[in-house]
Amino acid sequence: MDVHLVDGTYELFRHFFAVPSSLDANGKEVGAVRGVLMSVLGLIEGGATHVGVATDHVVESFRNHLYPGYKTSEGVPEPLLAQFPVLEEALESMGVMVWPMVEYEADDALASAAGKAAKDDRVRQVIICTPDKDLAQCVVNNRVVKLDRMRGILRDEGAVVAKWGVKPESIPDYLAVVGDSADGFPGLPGWGPKAAALTFSEYPHFEDIPKDWRQWPASLRGAQRLAGVLFQQWDDALLYRTLATLRLDVPVFETVDELRWKGPRAEFERYSRQIKTPGLNARALAAVKSG
Repeated sequence: MDVHLVDGTYELFRHFFAVPSSLDANGKEVGAVRGVLMSVLGLIEGGATHVGVATDHVVESFRNHLYPGYKTSEGVPEPLLAQFPVLEEALESMGVMVWPMVEYEADDALASAAGKAAKDDRVRQVIICTPDKDLAQCVVNNRVVKLDRMRGILRDEGAVVAKWGVKPESIPDYLAVVGDSADGFPGLPGWGPKAAALTFSEYPHFEDIPKDWRQWPASLRGAQRLAGVLFQQWDDALLYRTLATLRLDVPVFETVDELRWKGPRAEFERYSRQIKTPGLNARALAAVKSG
């Protein structure tokens, strides 16, 4: 079997800004919810059998306590935030397992689910459906891969190295020095993607890097300056790496059998009518029969 893990937060944001506004029977905005439901159902219609979706029920997480500048819900349109609980309930009624994150982030749930699913010998491949670069750290050979469904880009371990210049295990160290504007931490001054890739392709983690810059690869320009910045701002680097490192201990499921999609629940017909897309329930029922 293959296991598909979907970044519900990304999907909701993408559809919110990509599809026209749409009100449900009660006058509430549900355009993005409708888009995500169609997207997940399309995945199932395409042959996915074991599916899990992670969402940021609350944008803030434990990382905000570690670093005040970490991303928050500030600036996120209220009509978008209001659709998270609606989406979670709708997906559950469609029969899809959902992980609404409060203390952790959706990425943590995806990472935890990927790691757990990969340990099951029955699983042929774990496919994390997201373009988020943070999830690249979860890729393992061709067993755990990352899929950007919108662009049709599938990345295994070799593709991660080709894209970022480092192996998946070094992605948190890479992001720590380069920074991540989406997550709200700046990285270290003077450390760009090229320098980070050359460094972490040679030394997987901070702790492996020689303190004497003269021992660094000759191909790495500005080694003296980069070493000075890294070791002078060592604590910041470690903090940023902690922020970039996804958790693997989030409770997600006991066995991958829980992810098997068995069809919509009875209440999904009501949800379909509520969001003025009654054909969704019919499609879901047809997908059960064809599966």
